[in-house]
Amino acid sequence: MQKTINCAEFRKMVLVGAKMLENNRAKVDALNVFPVPDGDTGTNMSLTIQSAVKELQGCASNNFMDVCDCVSKGALRGARGNSGVILSQIFRGICSVLRESSKPDIDTKTFAKAMEAGTKVAYNAVAIPKEGTILTVVRMMSEYAVKNAGKFKDYIAFLNAVIEEGDRALAKTPELLPVLKKAGVVDSGGVGLMTIIRGFLAALTGEEVVSEIQTEATSQNNAGDEFGDNSDIINMDLGEIQFAYCTEFFVINLKKSTTLADIDKLREHLMGIGDSVICIGDLEMIKVHVHTNSPGVALTYALELGELDRPKIENMLEQNRALKAKIEAEKKEQGMLAICAGTGLADIFKDLFVDRIIEGGQTMNPSASDIANAVQKINAENVFVFPNNKNITLAAEQAKALVENRTIHVIPTKNVPQGFAAALSFSPDESVEENKINMLHALDNVKAGQVTHAVRTTNVNGFNIKEGDIIGLDDKKILAKSKSIDETVLSLLDRLKEDHHEVITLYYGEGVTEEDAQALTAKVGEAFPDCDVDVHCGGQPVYYYLLSLE
Repeated sequence: MQKTINCAEFRKMVLVGAKMLENNRAKVDALNVFPVPDGDTGTNMSLTIQSAVKELQGCASNNFMDVCDCVSKGALRGARGNSGVILSQIFRGICSVLRESSKPDIDTKTFAKAMEAGTKVAYNAVAIPKEGTILTVVRMMSEYAVKNAGKFKDYIAFLNAVIEEGDRALAKTPELLPVLKKAGVVDSGGVGLMTIIRGFLAALTGEEVVSEIQTEATSQNNAGDEFGDNSDIINMDLGEIQFAYCTEFFVINLKKSTTLADIDKLREHLMGIGDSVICIGDLEMIKVHVHTNSPGVALTYALELGELDRPKIENMLEQNRALKAKIEAEKKEQGMLAICAGTGLADIFKDLFVDRIIEGGQTMNPSASDIANAVQKINAENVFVFPNNKNITLAAEQAKALVENRTIHVIPTKNVPQGFAAALSFSPDESVEENKINMLHALDNVKAGQVTHAVRTTNVNGFNIKEGDIIGLDDKKILAKSKSIDETVLSLLDRLKEDHHEVITLYYGEGVTEEDAQALTAKVGEAFPDCDVDVHCGGQPVYYYLLSLE
């Protein structure tokens, strides 16, 4: 009988929970309600917990405070999509209780309190909590755990009972969320959470979970990558410099007594007085580079091996001061960051004077850390962030806690056309609050739609959808379907268009040729003669067309 868990066992629970989720990631993705090819709940949750694993693997300590801080920090930095952000907050709440434990072992009552804290933190992270989701599952599990923890002396029996309650909660999600019931599925985020909790149990029972865990670096599908290399000096870490002098030189005409082992010893000496050490060569010539506060000592070490040639010593403190002064002089009051997928869309944002664009959208949500890092590279005190996807907004909000010397203002753009409208309304001559108000008002003037293909057969929003159908949707539901891309676009526009709309813009994506797009543009002009019709290459994946009506 196991009455408690120690820190090493909790660490193992997190690792095995992550492994279990990665092993079942595709199954969780497949539970997506809409039949569009963007079901990424399992992927987002897996990448989130893998970020925690990455931090955990770098933690040499084995006490609850250090381990919990790594798990909480890593999950937050890797949080992707709504499901990933909520999962990160569940872990944050759990770790907030466990890290404060004064005992080396955690009993079931303490773990139940930790689950309760995870539930509270997760609910607080969502502006309008929705039942029938992962939130319902974690709430019902934590309520059961708090009420019944004292009845269990055995940890394994306790977790089994908690899992049974979680499964009951999961089965109720279709009754609480009609869209799940209509699609005939349970909540995918809830399934992801239950998969992790089952991993917790497997860690204690010794059950083997066969899977290769993909790290964040190899699994993120380039989410969060920036379009193009438009980096400048703002990318550099200009914190305090530990070693002041960049010292470089060659050692030539080596003494006859010098050996290859002496070169190794020189390298060891240099590493003892600085960092960024390069010491390479042979008995003919040695090249040395080191950052140190004692350049004379470095030169003296080298003189024992041979003659010095072309020594160069640069004062990095002065360089650092100059760079900081340059950055401070060029700092703006306001800047903009946009998130989108497709080089064509990115180019349009650049034309609208958006400072940075990071790649992300459906199927590849950037993490809170990705967004924070990009914001940090914008030399402005206030940065407006356009998520351009409702599944990225929470991560953008979480990024606020990760930036320094910047204030993030998240404009809740649900799609790229809204992002364009927000960027267009920006004026550097207006105050931050005035720009924020203008951007929010601009969102109301745009209607947007997307056209893609169905990835499975289902019945949703009054449509009998078959796999391969071309479907058109707004940010809430499917509005059109047919076997033809052009027919679906025209039908969707007919549903979206209102009398006050004067401009229709089409952004065509991967798989659509310019000739096809131009031909469709002509059809749209004939169908809606009261509107100006424009077309641009967006280059976006997943969606054949993005539509904008203004």
